[in-house]
Amino acid sequence: MREELAGFTIGVTADRRRDDLAALLERRGARVVLAPALRIVPLSDDTELREATRACLEQPPDILMANTGIGMRGWLEAAEGWGLAEPLRSVLASSYVVARGPKARGAIRAAGLHDQWSPTSESCDEVVNHLRRRGVAGQVIAMQLHGERQPECTLALEAAGATVIEVPVYRWAAPTDPAPLHRLIDLIAGRLVDAVTFTSAPAAEALLRAAGDRTDAVVSAFRGDVLASCVGAVTAEPLLRHGVPVSAPGRARLGALVRTIVDELPRRTVTFKAGGHLLTLRGHAAVIDGELRPLAPAPMAVLRALAQSPGRVLSRTALLRTLPRGADEHAVEMAVARLRAGLRAPRVVQTVVKRGYRLQID
Repeated sequence: MREELAGFTIGVTADRRRDDLAALLERRGARVVLAPALRIVPLSDDTELREATRACLEQPPDILMANTGIGMRGWLEAAEGWGLAEPLRSVLASSYVVARGPKARGAIRAAGLHDQWSPTSESCDEVVNHLRRRGVAGQVIAMQLHGERQPECTLALEAAGATVIEVPVYRWAAPTDPAPLHRLIDLIAGRLVDAVTFTSAPAAEALLRAAGDRTDAVVSAFRGDVLASCVGAVTAEPLLRHGVPVSAPGRARLGALVRTIVDELPRRTVTFKAGGHLLTLRGHAAVIDGELRPLAPAPMAVLRALAQSPGRVLSRTALLRTLPRGADEHAVEMAVARLRAGLRAPRVVQTVVKRGYRLQID
């Protein structure tokens, strides 16, 4: 098939650039579930940012920690509005500039500034270790914050003798409508999505926090059938702390994230021969002899259960456990009938009289 992700369902937790990421996935055939875990809220009251800017002008920083591209651009744009852009650029031009990632580096250079160092891991810990080795005692550090305060970084630098000016440019908040996020959590717990993408560590933390009493089910799904795909190592940290295996590209880019998913998801599929046909199970669809056949959740659940025990007879009672609560044995018969109709290959699923159903494995 030309569309590498056809038949797969992928959740997108990003707010900013979610449409870009969704378009990249849909272009490759995926079904996308948009569920922002957080939203970026510009500071409604610029008092703290203005005070931090004036502090930088009064105590020109020896070191600038640029954490994000959007944060650096927002800071300079706010300074422009206050008539402080040129004085701010002037003091920052004399600083030792650390850009935590490529987006921050791009914003620094677009502002006519020059960055001297970047961490390979894009982690705050690596930046702190680098600065402590370099020596920060008696120096002023301007730390452009990444949505939320980073007390562990601030305290570590202050303990090494530095004065830290925290620069808050934006903050994270819960999504205006939390319903899509809770729907995605239901889909993850029910293993009805194949992958979930994360483009920031706070978004990963927010999804786990929103899961509440379903956190164990969500983590279990991520450890098994649902791929957690992160844009980079920093984003992956909250999931790794919960023992969730993650996939992440070598470069923190949306395009690289999508390529990683394209490489990973097809490798997780189940393929077998049954009833004279070659079948591959993909998320919400089966590929039969190279043709994609989307299936409703109930027939897909039956097919997955049969594929987990190829050739074995599964009773109606056993198959009933795969269907939503409240279903009865008649619902199993209906799901099997819809499965045969959806596959357009009636010989794939065999009825064993008075016993149940099985795949007609070749």
